Amino acid sequence: MKRCAVCSLLFLAFGYFAFCQTSQTNGNDKDRNLLNCLDGFPGCNDSILTSAQSKEITSLQHDQNLWGCMNDYPDCNHSLLTPSESKEVADSTRQQNLLKCETTPEICDKSLLTPSAASKVAGIQAVENLANCEVGGGGTCDRSLLSPAQLSVVVGLKQEQNLLSCETGQGSCDHSLLTPAQAKQVAAVQYQRNLIACKSGEGYCDRSLLNPADAKNIADHDRQRKALACEAGDAMCNNSSSNSGELRGGAGRADATPPHGSVSRD
Repeated sequence: MKRCAVCSLLFLAFGYFAFCQTSQTNGNDKDRNLLNCLDGFPGCNDSILTSAQSKEITSLQHDQNLWGCMNDYPDCNHSLLTPSESKEVADSTRQQNLLKCETTPEICDKSLLTPSAASKVAGIQAVENLANCEVGGGGTCDRSLLSPAQLSVVVGLKQEQNLLSCETGQGSCDHSLLTPAQAKQVAAVQYQRNLIACKSGEGYCDRSLLNPADAKNIADHDRQRKALACEAGDAMCNNSSSNSGELRGGAGRADATPPHGSVSRD
């Protein structure tokens, strides 16, 4: 009798333990399922959600889809939007496209612009194009979009910039754009720059461009500087060249290179 009672108690204990384990497992499964539904994971099973949970998850998914549509995400499902939401999304899309047309026109859809917006965008692009034509650099300049007055200003600026490049040796010099008077002016400036380079022993000196009087003057300076170097015991004194301009700087300097855009004298 006692043995039967003990067996009954053990049976009840094992049954209770199995029930608790099953309940705990089912509870964990439901928690994981709820988390999957909240995160939008494929493991979401709507059938084991409570009514309240299902309603909240549905609302959340709708809001997430609306957000995706507002930001033009590829997974946006327009069929899930209400009429008012569809209008809101359409307005947002037009505004985003307008911003693209105003800032990065190469990736905008001009067919979505209203007539007033298209006019505004065209005005912005005209201003940017004019700036690119005036300043140059990496921007694209389309001269066909310029008015006659704007084109005249741009051509004048380019000629002025080219003249400065030729005179200073900085940037690209196109001698074909110079007028006869400008070419004469540039030749005089370049001659003077070359003469200073030869006198100072710095920069690039091309003695072949010097006139006889300046060449003689430079040779005299060279001899005087070489004599000073010998008096001072400088290593330059050992140079066998008679032109000390070739000792330091000038045409004989190892790192001397012609300035960009330089030309020979006519």
